[in-house]
Amino acid sequence: MNITFMGSGNIARAIIKGLLANGTPASQITAADPFAAALEEAAKLGVNTTDDNCAAVSQSDIVIISVKPNVVAELASEIADVIGERLVISVAAGITSASLRSWLGESTHIIRCMPNTPAQIQSGITGLYATAAINEDERNIAGQILGAVGAYIWVNDEAELHAVTAVSGSGPAYFFYVIEAMEKAALQLGLSSDVARKLVLETAVGATKMARAQTTKTTEQLRREVTSPGGTTEAAINTLERGDLSGLFDKAIASANARSIELAGDAS
Repeated sequence: MNITFMGSGNIARAIIKGLLANGTPASQITAADPFAAALEEAAKLGVNTTDDNCAAVSQSDIVIISVKPNVVAELASEIADVIGERLVISVAAGITSASLRSWLGESTHIIRCMPNTPAQIQSGITGLYATAAINEDERNIAGQILGAVGAYIWVNDEAELHAVTAVSGSGPAYFFYVIEAMEKAALQLGLSSDVARKLVLETAVGATKMARAQTTKTTEQLRREVTSPGGTTEAAINTLERGDLSGLFDKAIASANARSIELAGDAS
């Protein structure tokens, strides 16, 4: 199974690293990119590299489109004559399957996906959408490829990828923002930067592990178990609720969802 990445930027290299770690031979992976610097980075992973897009596609079984959204149309038009019935997996944000079919051909086998940046350390979560042409074997192949960089889920409606983008695609930044705010608050209390960072990061990791380990309790129940009446946690939670933190998250994620829809319209 030969896999070609059209574009060898951060997300492509993250997936390549995951595939290599899972046992895919480097000889079966090709990175195609017009920029020499990007190819040099890919070459460090031991995979094949080329600046000839059509040749790379012709030698592949699976094509992963991992270029910036603004160059997908040009790339797709370039490789349309050689794409055939190869499985095409697109990680280009906002580029719909309808647009991809219009550029590559209506019968093209297309899967869209939305990974997130923790894929760079094989701890990501990816949302996947399969078009009507996709068979079960192709779904399994896509799952194996994206599963190399973390967990994955399938959505039945392509429009749901906007919500996936808003929740998990942009989500790491929300968590980084909370961590950043807690570190700043800890500094204000007189803790050193090293101590503040360690306390906040280990608390975040521990809380996440607890939430993942629980199969019978919701995160709300876990929060309430920590929040003793009249205690320090209740004082903090009351302050957050007076500031309508939950409402702000509703608005923030809704804004990300709306922007994803807007960008998709611009790209189509």
